[in-house]
Amino acid sequence: MANSFKPTKPTEHGSASPNGMPLSTVRICDFTGQLAGAGATKWLAAFGAEVIRIEDPVNQGGWDILRNMAPFVDERTGPDLGGGFNNHNVEKRGITLNLRTDRGKEILSEIVKRSDVVSENFAAGVLDKWGFGWDQLRALREDIIYVSNCGFGHTGPYAKYKTWGPIVQAMSGLTFTSGMPDEEPAGWGYSYMDHTGGMYMAMGILFALIHKQRTGVGQWVDLSCTDTGLSLNGPAILDWTVNGRPSRRAGRPEGNRSASPPMAPHGIYACAGDDDWISIAVRSDADWGVLSEVIDVSWAKDAKWKTLAGRLADQDELDEKLGAWTQHLDKFELQTRIVDAGVPSAAVQKPPERVDHDPGTSEFGLWPEVDHAKMGRVRVDGLPAHFSKTDWVIERGAPCIGEHTDEVLSELLGYDPDMIAKLHEEGVV
Repeated sequence: MANSFKPTKPTEHGSASPNGMPLSTVRICDFTGQLAGAGATKWLAAFGAEVIRIEDPVNQGGWDILRNMAPFVDERTGPDLGGGFNNHNVEKRGITLNLRTDRGKEILSEIVKRSDVVSENFAAGVLDKWGFGWDQLRALREDIIYVSNCGFGHTGPYAKYKTWGPIVQAMSGLTFTSGMPDEEPAGWGYSYMDHTGGMYMAMGILFALIHKQRTGVGQWVDLSCTDTGLSLNGPAILDWTVNGRPSRRAGRPEGNRSASPPMAPHGIYACAGDDDWISIAVRSDADWGVLSEVIDVSWAKDAKWKTLAGRLADQDELDEKLGAWTQHLDKFELQTRIVDAGVPSAAVQKPPERVDHDPGTSEFGLWPEVDHAKMGRVRVDGLPAHFSKTDWVIERGAPCIGEHTDEVLSELLGYDPDMIAKLHEEGVV
């Protein structure tokens, strides 16, 4: 569904930016890819920043493997049809630029001079090799903001290491925290630290822009994507720091049970249907009293379940009895009954249930549709926040390779059609 939250017009509320979008005066020369980088500039583009993606015309996948990566919307494949790429690059413009040529480097220099930010998440040192490291960038524009987001940052013993999802998970401690006792660490199955790294990168860009607005001074923001993953460990870091205890150890609860704070029942229980489940979290004895009334069978009235100590002492039996009760009930109907009674609960939702049928999705505009030059109308991730006066807008799909090359060269750099045609002939763009 399209985003139902539309930004208010500047004539209604006033705005510091020309079109009512808070970042519409910001231009970003963008080399980011995958999730950790492209996810950052997606946020900024959705709030009005002009994000110009620089891609390689020789390598038709650009520098971003997501261009050729499933899922695809239909049987067509190719660098302009990757669903993941489209999702993370909405509202951006894309140009091709051959930085193996002197003319390509000259054009990039002109774009940098007209930009507020240069952003990238290559391995450490890539832009230096191209002749566009920090010293070169600030020579082109004294107040430039340069934001890099590589695996380990540009300093320290791991700076030259190259990373990928499982590597970042392992180094940040996330892999160790996952898995069952006496089994190998399981990992997370998805690069959540990439999303986290992208969010930190977006914040880094914004903080640097605020500093520049106040002082007129640019700076280099050097991020470590692996270190952002550390923030996802939460209290496990504190437990080790204070108590010397690793999170994955004997005596810790398995699965969805809670130890800090202790709660019972606290888990996922089977319901009627094919692979249907419900989550239930009883926070207190009062919660249990309410839930036992909803259950309304004799075993739930047993005195031993009335206290937390009693429920924890026989948690296996409690989970077994609760699961035997839920397995014959519809998960959504049961969710309503339990929530209405005042106990936290939620059906475990499958993709179509959450994406297509949950009214919260449409009400909050979680998955807007965009117009893509080749895919047509497709749905993408929205942003989980809304602003009453300057809300985000996601309407335009990700750029196809070189889709906006001529447009940027003419509008931003002032090149005439003959000059642009010559650049194409020479393989510069």
